[in-house]
Amino acid sequence: MRRGDHAGRIVTEVGSPAGSRGFSLVAENEIYRGDVITVVTGEFLTPEGKTITRDIVRHPGAVSVVPVDGDEIVLVRQYRAAAGREILEIPAGKRDVEGEPPETAAIRELEEEVGFTTGRLVELSRFYNSVGFSDEYSYVYLATDLQPVPTDRQGPEEHHMTIERLALEEVGAAITDGRIEDAKTVIGLLAALRFLGR
Repeated sequence: MRRGDHAGRIVTEVGSPAGSRGFSLVAENEIYRGDVITVVTGEFLTPEGKTITRDIVRHPGAVSVVPVDGDEIVLVRQYRAAAGREILEIPAGKRDVEGEPPETAAIRELEEEVGFTTGRLVELSRFYNSVGFSDEYSYVYLATDLQPVPTDRQGPEEHHMTIERLALEEVGAAITDGRIEDAKTVIGLLAALRFLGR
């Protein structure tokens, strides 16, 4: 769809993808490019032919894994700069390796962060994290039949993270009482419980 990139302005062909109800992207103007995200202002045509602009965060996408070891979930607690504190989460990471299948990325994150690989990986869900302003698209998997491997933590937050375990029977309470606040973790845990019939 991309026609050219000139001084930060990416011009795209006008088109209406399936499900767009007549809205079409005209162009994007890059505002910021960082290590993880790119922020753009997109120009769109409405079905009536009017031009509107929307700020969009472009993201490479992410994977996350619900590791189930017996009757427990293996979680990580790590500092998150955006929240300004530590958050209890399922293992997760960016899809920042070009062409890497999401299931491969999920296994890599599981090994790096919590020191397990898996004998069985099942896709539980796919979702947009915050579709009002970002195109980040995530895959969440269930990992069972866990086998220990060396960790390979990346970055200062991961080097200081801790591993915690949560009984499957405690998941619902942990979500409702605020121990678990992270959206991908809530989605992953609820999907895992349903898959496991718990």
